[in-house]
Amino acid sequence: MPIPRVPHPSVRAFRLRNGLRVLLAPAPRSLTASVWVWYRVGSKNERPGITGASHWVEHMLFQGSPRYGKGEIDRAVVSVGGELNAFTDSDFTAYYTTVPREHLAVPLDIEADRMTRALLTDQEVARERVVIHSEREGNENWPEFRVEEELYELAFRRHPYRWDALGRREDIVRMSAEELREYYRRFYGTRNAILVIAGGFDPSSTEREVRRRFGTLPGGGEDPAVRDIEPAPRGERRGELSGPGTTPYLQIGFRSPSLDDPKTPATILVDTVLGGETRLFSVGSGWGRSREHPSSRLYRGLVDTGLAVRATSEWRPRLYPGLFTVQVQAARGTTLDRVESATLKLLERLANDGPTAREMDDARTKIRRSARLAYEGASRTGFRLGYFSVLRSPRFEQEIFRALLRTSARQVRARASELFRAEARTVVRYLPTKELADD
Repeated sequence: MPIPRVPHPSVRAFRLRNGLRVLLAPAPRSLTASVWVWYRVGSKNERPGITGASHWVEHMLFQGSPRYGKGEIDRAVVSVGGELNAFTDSDFTAYYTTVPREHLAVPLDIEADRMTRALLTDQEVARERVVIHSEREGNENWPEFRVEEELYELAFRRHPYRWDALGRREDIVRMSAEELREYYRRFYGTRNAILVIAGGFDPSSTEREVRRRFGTLPGGGEDPAVRDIEPAPRGERRGELSGPGTTPYLQIGFRSPSLDDPKTPATILVDTVLGGETRLFSVGSGWGRSREHPSSRLYRGLVDTGLAVRATSEWRPRLYPGLFTVQVQAARGTTLDRVESATLKLLERLANDGPTAREMDDARTKIRRSARLAYEGASRTGFRLGYFSVLRSPRFEQEIFRALLRTSARQVRARASELFRAEARTVVRYLPTKELADD
């Protein structure tokens, strides 16, 4: 029987003398080319006082460099019919630009210019502080954001996963431009960057262009590894919030393994059975928020029975041990006590009895289907190559895919039993204010 594989593009990988890793994935028929730069830097590299620095730097890399003044990066890309964006996570920051293939030089010029020479002027830092503060306030209007932030603050006492990538409000207010520049100088060098180019281009001439544009950049970037080790939990932790809203909301988090842990495949399948998908192999990019799936066990047990209006789970791939979370929004008139009890019973049932044969078949089918679609288009190819490279290695995708298909229902049951321990549980409940709840 042939070994299952994710259909993978041909990749030319090399490293420049300054430490920059480069992945070229040509697709001769593609009409577009996508350029991604992944930095092994995220909120995990911050400390109290400068939380949110990675996200702030993400904004600043669009606000000026020697060749591109404020607003000129966006105009240069849009003028050739391209699109661009960036996002920050706990473990990495990523920038991407997708353009018609004949304009590949535009994003290459931009990324070479801002990789080590972004300006981060006092004036622009001050302007962006207002934007980021507004973004933070907007997120605080959502109970889901407040609950998740509280959940991680409770679950982690030492590891920097305990704060959100947006940063704490007080740090956004007080962080200085010089502190932000120092953070950029420390971490955003070539040794912490991965350049990925996917789509329609000639690999030989593009490699020459990459070496010409990026090879002369100075080597830099301190080791972004985190030394703090989170102590094992010794009991359940609980929190409660209140504020505007319509129905109660609940999140439960369980300490879970890092991406390279041997238990990860079984953990992913627990997530797929409960929530309906896995971040690594989903129909979307694999990085966005978990969606709801009517066929999932949580949906059938909580939404179909009328106890909740939304219910799903989420395991995020992390470099270090993180959280497996369950999110439930109660139906109007249903108490959180009842919803929490029903949720915990569903988790206990999976831990005791394991998944059914049909659930295992459905999970494997979803993973296989996602794998077949994983590299459709230049942008998705650039995403996946960079995503696995920044978290582990491009080869890891094949390894985890094969491991998922080999994992048995018995292993999933054992993993659920180990995962859903009360002493490793953190619970945060959100109660809407009486005025809104009575509307």
